[in-house]
Amino acid sequence: MSDTIQDIDFSVNLLRAILWQYNEAKNLQAILQDEQAWYDANQQGFWEDWVKNVFDMRTANEFGLKVWSIILQIPLFVTSTPDDLTTKPTIGFDNSFFMNFDRGNFSTMTGGTNSLSLETKRLALRLRYFQLTTSGTVPEINRFLKYIFGSLGPVFLVDNHDMSQRYVFLFQLSSDLQYLFNNFDILPRPAAVTSTYERLDRPAMLGFDSSFYTNFDRGNFPL
Repeated sequence: MSDTIQDIDFSVNLLRAILWQYNEAKNLQAILQDEQAWYDANQQGFWEDWVKNVFDMRTANEFGLKVWSIILQIPLFVTSTPDDLTTKPTIGFDNSFFMNFDRGNFSTMTGGTNSLSLETKRLALRLRYFQLTTSGTVPEINRFLKYIFGSLGPVFLVDNHDMSQRYVFLFQLSSDLQYLFNNFDILPRPAAVTSTYERLDRPAMLGFDSSFYTNFDRGNFPL
């Protein structure tokens, strides 16, 4: 998997069109130089900005990401519905209607829309693109994982041989990434295969001997 995108030269050299016999024609030279300046600002600059802000998903801005969102048919937000107060207890003091602070929860009466951060949107779209174009083999997906998550840390895919697969992240997942994986079917997978993910970025065992294991305040059960 390569991150190389073909270089495209958007520059236009109008001065090349001048015939040698007009090299001393100062008025013509001035007109063409003004025209060249306009092309540099409006022709070359426009297409360079288009590649950066729209075409390249690694650097696309909000507008470009919306374009890709439509093309790849993936929303970049999650809509939550209002809480059902008949089944979810909310915070309050009156036990005849609400639960107390030890047992209640916050609730939303109107629902809402949660949008992803800019970097997470870029990552989601790149995962979606690969999901649509990959054959779904473990070696191919692992190469892609190294390419897209290489700067964050190791991650690999495990085939469970039961029509399911497991993504293993050996680095701490940000809240944005966890939100992405929990709310979007975005991790590449073959058709009819289910995907899960897990983190192995924490100490693995409980123990008292600090030379081998962490203590109860710091250790964790192994997965």
